[in-house]
Amino acid sequence: MNSTTKLSVPLLDLKAQYEPLREEILREVTRVLDSQRWVLGPEVDLLERELAPYCGAQFAVGCANGSDALFLALLALDIRPGDRVLTTPFTFFATAGAISRAGAIPVFADIDPATYNLNPTLAAEALQKHGPIKALLPVHLYGGGADMDPLLALDIPVIEDAAQAFGAEYKGRRAGSMGQIGCFSFYPTKNLGAAGDAGLLTTNDPELASKLKALREHGGRTRYLHDWIGINSRLDGVQAAVLRVKAKYLDGWSEARARNAALYRELLEGSEVVLPRASAFQTRHIWNQFVIRASDRDGLKKFLAEHGIGSEIYYPLPLHLQKCYANLGYREGDFPESEKAAREVLALPIFPELTREQIEYVAHTIRSF
Repeated sequence: MNSTTKLSVPLLDLKAQYEPLREEILREVTRVLDSQRWVLGPEVDLLERELAPYCGAQFAVGCANGSDALFLALLALDIRPGDRVLTTPFTFFATAGAISRAGAIPVFADIDPATYNLNPTLAAEALQKHGPIKALLPVHLYGGGADMDPLLALDIPVIEDAAQAFGAEYKGRRAGSMGQIGCFSFYPTKNLGAAGDAGLLTTNDPELASKLKALREHGGRTRYLHDWIGINSRLDGVQAAVLRVKAKYLDGWSEARARNAALYRELLEGSEVVLPRASAFQTRHIWNQFVIRASDRDGLKKFLAEHGIGSEIYYPLPLHLQKCYANLGYREGDFPESEKAAREVLALPIFPELTREQIEYVAHTIRSF
């Protein structure tokens, strides 16, 4: 890489993915528009039938977004006000936010610094410390699976937050297929993204699938008759049509992300940043994010921006230190690995359409810093 070369490398380029698919997407969207079947309907049914086996699950239930997917999962498992739900403090706010939205209380356990996911040993200790825990909500962060077997062995209901891990595998099993319910987001920045908000739940339990379908429509299996108090969280046909087109290309995109991650590791090996690597049990990491660690993370982020390179901090403040959770009584130092990660992590561009030249430029710029 010539030291005088300057490129523009955005964190994400949605147009680069959209342009080759434009005509196909417009054709399918037009078909839905012509049908005037806007909400749920046949397009959503088809999407659910196609995505369930991809996730290794018997059933899939579309909903409005990933945050609602988490909330609906909690409702389906009868999580009630005052119940405790164990999760990680190092995740997007929606994970704990859904617990609070259900009236339950988030209980946190620290992460494994290698995977950024819930540490099973610390999760087991938290179960002993905090009394009855009604559900466990591990996150498959950045596209890599949490260590699920020891979490499942804790023998409490498990909801998988797989919002960043559509198609990821843990010991050959797909994210969203191992717990009672899996939750996915199709926000446009995800590895499978809609043209707006959309979400999905997966399960192998036919009763839970039926209940989830009711809960997304105000808790009714039959129109105007309500078995539960649900919400309005229906997936619309246009989003389903977009997702059905893009799902055909997903494995190719995932392979490109893996190649990009491997190239970053090759070019940055021996540098001062700490590089991410898939753990042995993460048999398919889909690299929704490629997250490095740097001692001067904020300085590096500023330096990259000055050289036209996008980056992002996922996440700058762990959930136990958020102002809205001050009432839970946690203090700085309670979860040191999450707090250290929040000071050091930085996500680099990893989208499938990146060129080798762009990745080389990013790596050269990091080394020059």
